Amino acid sequence: MNDPVFITGASGFIGGKIAERLLGAGRKVRVLARRPLPDLDKLGAVIVPGDLENVAALRQGCEGAGTVFHVAGRVGVWGPADDFFKINVEGTRHVITACRAAGVRRLVYTSSPSVVYNGKNLAGVDESAPLCTTAPCAYPTSKAAAEQLVTAANSPELATISLRPHLVWGPGDKNVVPRVLALAKKGRLKIIGAGRNQVDVTHITNVVDAHLKAEAALARCHLLSDMLQPASPRERHLIGDITPGAAGAGGKAYFITNGEPVVLWAWINQLLRGVGSPEITKHISLGAAYAAGGVLEALWRVLPLKGEPPMTRFVAKEMATDHWFDISAARRDLGYNPRVTMAAGTAELIEYLKLGG
Repeated sequence: MNDPVFITGASGFIGGKIAERLLGAGRKVRVLARRPLPDLDKLGAVIVPGDLENVAALRQGCEGAGTVFHVAGRVGVWGPADDFFKINVEGTRHVITACRAAGVRRLVYTSSPSVVYNGKNLAGVDESAPLCTTAPCAYPTSKAAAEQLVTAANSPELATISLRPHLVWGPGDKNVVPRVLALAKKGRLKIIGAGRNQVDVTHITNVVDAHLKAEAALARCHLLSDMLQPASPRERHLIGDITPGAAGAGGKAYFITNGEPVVLWAWINQLLRGVGSPEITKHISLGAAYAAGGVLEALWRVLPLKGEPPMTRFVAKEMATDHWFDISAARRDLGYNPRVTMAAGTAELIEYLKLGG
């Protein structure tokens, strides 16, 4: 594919890496940004000033694009619910509207595995798990509502896919691993629960691969749709039979992980050892952490205090429970195969951090 693409959220880790990969492949790339992005500008990206509330900017970015990668959104474990829904849900609605108005054919949405959050262990669940309708913070429910919009928008004119990458990490990450390591170095991190919970973490290279695989799958959907237009019912059946997965990807959601669940606290301690920092050995029970999160949330609301509480109920659950996912659907329908292993990626990350990354 050589048609132009439009990316929201290119100032973030995932969106920025998607833009870099596409620009490196010679694709024409436009990005929506609220501030200058000199690195992408130097690589040849066209910066469209604006945000998800700016309908005119979204329409400008979508004009002439074959694919939109909608990566932007509000992330976090704390904040007014209205803010999350305004950006994640209404912003996604604006993107879909702009895609339709501009005749965009493919929309790849970056969702989150938190859309199936239920406060319990999620061990090897697949895409049949029900979407979250209630949670201690608004992020999971807002992302679930946005994903539903993207799924409903799928049509012969605009094919859509939602991807659910889990805990994305790697060189250049400024959020997941750096925050954990910073808290650990300050002595502000304890193992929550027994410390044996398994989670999926996903290398950034694999996440970018998944987005490009999704774009290709949607292109196959359109190719198949175009082939089927004049076909008889029997011809339509035969074409469908010889193209497994191609017709079924549109309108679906897929978990994206490394496919190698790790014991969360053991992996964090491996990173700490690698950079010469003390390991985390102190424990706090899940019950105590969850109760502390509830008290701190109340204080932050009543006083109110700036920033995020040092513990929340959502974080307590996420750091103490299993959450790893079955990626066989992504392997089958998208041809996704994680090529950076946990061992190779972890070694790479440790060297990057030791060099001051």
